[in-house]
Amino acid sequence: MTAVQAPAQITGGPQQSVRRVIVFTLLFAMVVISANGVSGLLGRLLDAANYRLAANDVTSLALSLAFSLIAGPLAAVLWWILWRRLAIQAERASLSWGLYLAAMSTVALVSLSTGLLQAASSGIRSDWRPYSLGSGLAWATVWVWHRWMSTHAEKSPTVLVGVVPVLGALFGLVIGVGGAVTALGIVLDAAVRGITSSSSVDVGEPWWRSALQGLVWAAGGAVVWWWCWIHDGAHSVRSAFASVVLVFVTGFAAVILALGGVASALFMLLREWLDRTQPTSAILDRFGAAIAAAAIGTLVWIYYRAWVTAASETTRTANRLVMCGVALAASASGVGVIVNSILAAIGTPLAESGTRTLLLGGISALVVGAPVWWVVWRPADRVPPQESASTARRVYLIVVFGVSAVVALITLLVIGYRIFEFTLGSVTGQSLLDRMRAPLGLLLATGLAAGYHFTVWRRDRAVAPVTLRAARTIGRVILVTGLDPDPLRRAIDAATGAAVTVWA
Repeated sequence: MTAVQAPAQITGGPQQSVRRVIVFTLLFAMVVISANGVSGLLGRLLDAANYRLAANDVTSLALSLAFSLIAGPLAAVLWWILWRRLAIQAERASLSWGLYLAAMSTVALVSLSTGLLQAASSGIRSDWRPYSLGSGLAWATVWVWHRWMSTHAEKSPTVLVGVVPVLGALFGLVIGVGGAVTALGIVLDAAVRGITSSSSVDVGEPWWRSALQGLVWAAGGAVVWWWCWIHDGAHSVRSAFASVVLVFVTGFAAVILALGGVASALFMLLREWLDRTQPTSAILDRFGAAIAAAAIGTLVWIYYRAWVTAASETTRTANRLVMCGVALAASASGVGVIVNSILAAIGTPLAESGTRTLLLGGISALVVGAPVWWVVWRPADRVPPQESASTARRVYLIVVFGVSAVVALITLLVIGYRIFEFTLGSVTGQSLLDRMRAPLGLLLATGLAAGYHFTVWRRDRAVAPVTLRAARTIGRVILVTGLDPDPLRRAIDAATGAAVTVWA
């Protein structure tokens, strides 16, 4: 007769979970230590011309040898023990195994990319960095090793499968966009200087060298992004984490980059038109970088916008609300700076130049942020009752109102402090209005934002449909689907009142 294995032996109890956390943490630490040791030895080997004798740097050599020859074998032994146990389904399905592989694969990818790109970009200016190359090669070995484990047919983890490509694509996008903005900005700034500056002599290293360095980082980031997003299929991952990353890129990072670039470029143009207190070359010194940021940010937003459109309704709503928050912050900042500049002109009418520059900065932020907020939020449109009752919209309104209220409270405290400081102190040189104008501008902007969103929240509560929830007869429902889970989730919630966990 075959004995039936107990459920605790199949899934593992708390003791097994604690054991996995400890051993995988130890393995993670020892792999990192040994990789750093090997990278130090490789860097010394590649820089053999400067380190012919071990006596040149005994401490560094001893540390690298200890990391490599002690932590390395220990990591290998521990890995072999754990690898053999992964034939058990409970070990393979454990969260600790999936978390370890995701964390180490991401760390290895970041380290190898950074090391290799640093070595390549420094070579453009004839600055040989053997230790960066050694670090890249050592971590490349670690990455290949863990990639082999993640694709193993029988022992690869069954949880957190899509985390690594999503994080890798995000990392590649960040360094690729950063490099592209740097390279394009340097080229455009050089073109602007050539048009506006009367001198053709460049001080320091040639501009094209820095542009090539940025181009190296852009190319490296593009390769990493393509490998993770296209080759490893990060674009097809359907999970809550992937949706959060998608909203972060599309609704937050790309919007900030694009709006910040447009606002900066507009500010420089307004200064050139209305506030010529400096030469044109000085005013437009970073104009190319602003245009590059606006262009690259817009391209990223356009590309990822298509993926947001194909995502679930929850993801689309979250993306729109995050965009509203970014545009609202830009608009409120513009209002606060405009009020600050007006009060500065009233309090110190002789300081016309600085006040005008401050005013133009506020106008730039308001002109860029307000139209985006109006288009995305659509305050003039009638809100359907179902949208008024949506959880995401209510959370957004409460968060905006709460943050605005907190900022307003802090500015009130600052204003009170300034008043008492001016009244009780003997410091002269600034009027009370000069001391209070910055917090007063911030108070007005946050007060307007808080008041408006509180009004919208109350109006939504008044028009939202009243739904009677079903009696909670089931505690939790696990929904397995490859389609949009939101309609099914709402139907299950309305029918049973149970909490729904989606496995996509």
